[in-house]
Amino acid sequence: MAKYVVNRAAVERVTQLIDARQYVLDSDWGEVQPDAAAQNAYLERHTWEEYAAWHLGLTEGASDGTKARYAFVVGDLRRVHRTALIACVYRASEWRHKEVELAAHDLLQHLDRVSG
Repeated sequence: MAKYVVNRAAVERVTQLIDARQYVLDSDWGEVQPDAAAQNAYLERHTWEEYAAWHLGLTEGASDGTKARYAFVVGDLRRVHRTALIACVYRASEWRHKEVELAAHDLLQHLDRVSG
């Protein structure tokens, strides 16, 4: 099983997006999460660093600048989705990636406080 470390830059960026009210509170994450085509289109216009900022997990052993490096996406590459954070908490918890789980949980709590 892959191991992940928390992407601190993503935690900081997601916090900034939440504070700037760049979020969606109610969505069907299965329908709106970025698929491979959306990710590729994003990477045509943005840097790997910008792409990484949408992912709470960094895959240990995977090279920077590859999709395999980044896990636990938290938005549609435009806005943070509350349902994405919930999915991250669930997936990380299910596979016992405790640091990622707690980072996603903390961001979810922050979003809920900000959004009232």
